[in-house]
Amino acid sequence: MSRRPVLAAAVSLAAAAAVLGVLAPPALSHDAPVPLPPLEAGAGQAAPHEPAELTVGVAHSGVAGGDGTYKLTCGPAGGTHPRARAACDRLAELAGAGQDPFAPVAAGAMCTMQHGGDATARITGTWRGHRVDATFSRKNGCEIARWRTLEPVLPNAGR
Repeated sequence: MSRRPVLAAAVSLAAAAAVLGVLAPPALSHDAPVPLPPLEAGAGQAAPHEPAELTVGVAHSGVAGGDGTYKLTCGPAGGTHPRARAACDRLAELAGAGQDPFAPVAAGAMCTMQHGGDATARITGTWRGHRVDATFSRKNGCEIARWRTLEPVLPNAGR
């Protein structure tokens, strides 16, 4: 096979990939939660815990001590959540990155058809001054990624 057709095919593939990358709407990215304004922290400091009062209900997680209903308060960390400090730290980290961990999967998102287990969760309450009423599952790749983003607020089910 001569080098010319191979080179032409490689250039064509690169051009097609570039066009598709330009045309693909960023809203279809299921790994990018809705951005929120970041929390302010000093250089080298973690973002402060925003006041939060959440009820976390988990079922069928497969994690010892993971199922149940827990209260989680942040600013300061407390409640009946088994890992309250780590959960508040994670929420502060996500807020500092401008992410909304409670946002649903974007409409029209393309998700892998994999089943991550029967775990379900519901989180209600307030966080950063906003009402929260979010449900979680592990029914497809998008929902699994969403669950993992919120660990340790939710237990590390399915691993």
